[in-house]
Amino acid sequence: EKIQEKFEAAWGTKLSGKKGLTIVEIMHAVETGDIKGIYIMGENPALSDPNLNRTRKALESVDFLVVQDIFLTETAEYADVVLPSTCFAEKDGTFTNTERRVQRVRKAIDVPGTARNDWEIICQIATKTGYPMSYENESEILDEIASVSPIYGGMSFDRIESIGLQWPCPDKTHPGTKYLHKDKFSRGKGKFHPVEYRPPAEEPEKKYPFVLTTGRQLYQFHTGTMTRKSAVINQISPTGYVELHPDDAAKLKVKDGENVKVTTRRGNVTVPAKVTDGIEPGWLFMPFHFVESAANLLTNDQLDPIAKIPEYKACAANITKA
Repeated sequence: EKIQEKFEAAWGTKLSGKKGLTIVEIMHAVETGDIKGIYIMGENPALSDPNLNRTRKALESVDFLVVQDIFLTETAEYADVVLPSTCFAEKDGTFTNTERRVQRVRKAIDVPGTARNDWEIICQIATKTGYPMSYENESEILDEIASVSPIYGGMSFDRIESIGLQWPCPDKTHPGTKYLHKDKFSRGKGKFHPVEYRPPAEEPEKKYPFVLTTGRQLYQFHTGTMTRKSAVINQISPTGYVELHPDDAAKLKVKDGENVKVTTRRGNVTVPAKVTDGIEPGWLFMPFHFVESAANLLTNDQLDPIAKIPEYKACAANITKA
């Protein structure tokens, strides 16, 4: 409550204390009529969400959909309104990486067409809807972040101009924190405790004897909004595939590169087989970057009861010759 009060005072408005929904829960809430409109920024759930047939139906049926992105993504195709924004090379600002280093990003090229910076779009919409936001530049936004977030308290554009600073950086004389928890854990000692194994929502059975797991590969990134527009990358990584163990391939009489059909309770996808001992017998692996062979047509949108993360990593599947 104290944190909520702090931000209410800083922003001059009341904030809801109600817990929000995850993106998968939002799509499910469209089905029940509890969600009437969705505003999506820089995400592509029409390719990244599990159980895509269900997700795409929600995107198609929601009363009002706004998508703000740098390209006309698969999700933007469903939008009532598309707001073109800018990529990293077209704007000023900061990046914070997983090393906790806050670095400057500088505009290299002019903004194309009618595209605008994300923060400018947000400010204009907020102002039109009765909450004026009058930032003049990106530096002012970082100043506000520093004023309300203690780990950014000592940061400013001037201080990160050359090399960047690593949070926590609580005041303007602090050099930043190179090593987090260098001497001790924040709680004193590390906490270790056993966990009870919980099986996935789906396990192999006669009709679906394999376990399908999905993920990334080196060359494409996420849903390929940017990387799949690179001819060089597409030469190296042109399309999707399914990995299976040589023992399973031999039983199925499937050759490397041969088209196969992967099926789950939610749908099926035809892809080339990649026979490799890099995966265990009884398991299948598919990357999810490729719209023409979308692995998430197959994945399960059952949520973990605590983390609310869908089961991208394990669902019952079958594989047959196409």
